[in-house]
Amino acid sequence: MKQKAIAVLLCFFLGGIGAHKFYLGQIGAGIVYLLFFWTFIPGLIAFFEFFILLFMSDAEFDRQFNAAYAPTRTTNTATDATKALAELKALYESGVITPEEYEQKRQNLLRQI
Repeated sequence: MKQKAIAVLLCFFLGGIGAHKFYLGQIGAGIVYLLFFWTFIPGLIAFFEFFILLFMSDAEFDRQFNAAYAPTRTTNTATDATKALAELKALYESGVITPEEYEQKRQNLLRQI
């Protein structure tokens, strides 16, 4: 998991050669920085990127650079599906939905498990 503080420090001290780009997983950009570091253009860009990274919120940093480490969320657990099936059955028994609608919705819920 990448840390914002390390990225900011790398950008400040070694930004001209693209160390922060390699750290953040942007290998192609890091290679471009290395190829053109002698022109001082990557150093100038890194100067601005330093402030961008410094003032970026932690949530935005995680969204951009730590997306691979985000926990996977399962929105439909077996308990949720069981509860939804019970509610669907109650709707069917009370006559709110037709047998065809009941069967279609039941099949959709079972596929999501």
